[in-house]
Amino acid sequence: MISPSYITEGTLNIPYAEIQEPFSAWVDQKKGRSRIDFYGGVAKTYQLSKVNDYGVMRKIVPMTTNSQVNQLTCFEVNGTADSEIQPQSILPDVTNFTYAGIEVVNGISCRKYQLIHRDFKKVNKYTFWIKTEPSPVDPNISVGIPVRYEMRGYNTLLGSHYDHYFLDYEWFSAESPSDEIFEVPSDLQCGDFPGPGADHHRTIATFNPMKEFVHNYDEHISKGFTDFISAHNKKYMHEKEHHERLNIFRNNFRYIHSTNRQGLTYRLAVNHLADRTEDELRVLRGRKYSKGYNGGKPFRSYEEKDVQDLPQSFDWRLYGAVTPVKDQSVCGSCWSFGTIGAVEGAHFLKTGELIRLSQQALIDCSWGYGNNGCDGGEDFRSYQYIQDHGGIPSSDDYGPYLGVDGYCHAQNTTKAAKITGYVNVTSGDAKALKLAIVNNGPISVAIDASQKSLSFYANGVYYDSKCGNTEERLDHAVLAVGYGIMDNQEYWLVKNSWSTYWGNDGYILMSSKDNNCGVETSPTYVTM
Repeated sequence: MISPSYITEGTLNIPYAEIQEPFSAWVDQKKGRSRIDFYGGVAKTYQLSKVNDYGVMRKIVPMTTNSQVNQLTCFEVNGTADSEIQPQSILPDVTNFTYAGIEVVNGISCRKYQLIHRDFKKVNKYTFWIKTEPSPVDPNISVGIPVRYEMRGYNTLLGSHYDHYFLDYEWFSAESPSDEIFEVPSDLQCGDFPGPGADHHRTIATFNPMKEFVHNYDEHISKGFTDFISAHNKKYMHEKEHHERLNIFRNNFRYIHSTNRQGLTYRLAVNHLADRTEDELRVLRGRKYSKGYNGGKPFRSYEEKDVQDLPQSFDWRLYGAVTPVKDQSVCGSCWSFGTIGAVEGAHFLKTGELIRLSQQALIDCSWGYGNNGCDGGEDFRSYQYIQDHGGIPSSDDYGPYLGVDGYCHAQNTTKAAKITGYVNVTSGDAKALKLAIVNNGPISVAIDASQKSLSFYANGVYYDSKCGNTEERLDHAVLAVGYGIMDNQEYWLVKNSWSTYWGNDGYILMSSKDNNCGVETSPTYVTM
C-alpha cells in the first residue's frame, strides 16, 4: 500500500509532444491539500480543498510586463458547486487495476499492475510499476514505492497510437508534508487570473496540469479543440480526420503550456497552426540554401561613431514603410514575402509612397532564376528576376495572392517598382544590420524556423538555444523592420508571413543574443 501523504520528485515524459518536464509534489490527502511544482519550482501550483466551501487553486509564477521583469505573482481561482477543488494526487487510483507480474523498469524489479479501458474506438492501457521496501517504522511491513506510471492510447478508427505519456518517480518519501509547504509567501497577495475569463479548461491546463496525466482527464483538451475549431473556422473532411487533428492538437496544446511553465523570456499560445503536423509546418519554411556567392554587392564599411549615432530602438512601421501582414497559407513562398517586403520598403524610402507589390508574380514568373514557386526559393534569385524584367507589378495590377503556383502574366502588367541591384549586409555583424535597417529600410533576412517553439510564439523576446544560425540551417525567409531593447534584452523586430493569428499580430521579437536563429547571417536589401 502507498501512503496517502507523501513527497515525491520525478519527470513527466510525453514523447509525441517532445516534453520532459521535471516535477516535485507534496500531497496530504487527509488534510485535503497538494502542491505540485514544475521545472525546479519556476511554476508552483496549489490545490486546496478545505480553504473555503468549494476549495481553491493557486499558482505562483514569474510575470513580466512593461513595468516589471520576472516578478513573482500569485493567481487564484475558487472552486464552485459544480467544480469543487480536490487535492491532486500524483499517483493513479489503482482500485480497478489487476496484478500483471514482475517486470524490471529503470533497472528496478517491480510489481506490475494494469488497467485496460475500452471506450468505443479507443483502447487505453494504463500500467503502474511499484517496488516494495520494508517500512522505516516497522521492518516487518512492506510499503509500496512508485517507479513509473504509463498510459498508451490506441485508436481503432485511426489504426494507430494516439497518445503516450509516462511519469518516472525518481524519489519518494511516505511522509506528511509540513504546513509551510502549502503557504503562499507572506509578501504575495493572490489575485484573479489575468486575461479572458478563467474558464474550466483553461484552469486545468495552467493551475493543475497533472490532473490530465494522473486522472486520465481530457475534457479541457476537447473544450480547447472545440474553441480552436470555432476561432479559426476549421473544417475537416470526415470523422477520421477530426480525430487525427484532435490528437495533433492535444500534443501541441501540451507542448505550449509546458513551455510556458518554464518561465522563459517569451510565451507561446494556441494559434491557427495548432492542428498541424511537423511535416505540414515544414511546408511553411520555403527558403532554400545555395552555396557560394549570390551576386550581391558588399555592405559599406563604417566607423564606430556611425553606430553610436543610431537610435536605441527603431521601427519602420511607425514611418509607413511596411505593408500589412499577410498569410502565405500552405504555399512555401516565404522567400517571396521577404523579397517583396524589402522592395516595398526601398520604394517607400525613394518615393514616399507605400505600394503593395505582388508576391504572386514572383511565385509564377521567377522559375527561370532557380526559384520553385510554392516549393521554395531565395531572395537574391528574386532580385535578379526583378532587375532583369524591368521591375515588379503591384498586387492590384497583377492580381491577388493565391497560395498556389499560377500562370505568369507579368508581361501584361505595369511595373510599379524597379531596382538597380542588391546588397549583402555583412554576415554576423549586428551593428551593420542596424545601420542597414535605419539607412536602407526593411531588410530581407533568413532564419532557422524549425523549432516547434517558434510555430506557437505569442509574445516576448524569443530565444531558443536549439535554434541554428549557420547558413545551411536557415529555412525560412522573413523581414526585419526594426530593432530595440526590452527587459535589457536586445531584439530584432521581424515581420512574418503566417498571418496575424501568429505571434504578436504577425510579428516577433527575435533575440539578438548569439545571433539566435541566424537573423544576422544573410540579410539583404535592394538599391533603386
